[in-house]
Amino acid sequence: MSAFNKFKASVPVAWSPNLYITLVRGIPGTRRLHRRTLEALRLRKCNRTVMRWNTPTVRGMLQQVKRLVAVETEEMFKARKENEAKHRALRPPVVVSHFPASAANSSKQP
Repeated sequence: MSAFNKFKASVPVAWSPNLYITLVRGIPGTRRLHRRTLEALRLRKCNRTVMRWNTPTVRGMLQQVKRLVAVETEEMFKARKENEAKHRALRPPVVVSHFPASAANSSKQP
């Protein structure tokens, strides 16, 4: 969740045509107005992301629930997803030899 904190409520949203909105805090315990706003944005569960057009209406809704959501531009969203994919990518296995270097060399030579 700390990865979202640097994007949260500080994104320059005026120049991006699409906004990626992620619900990062839970809905229970929030005001009814905030719940209805999240419902209008189609955010129902935590850590779900939706794409919305960057319009004044959507920006006003985001201003209302800015403590509950993280807003990313299209470039930021793609970069984050790419970093997550790289992190999950398969890595070559680590091979550890428990023999000392001299013993490993002498055991191979008859």
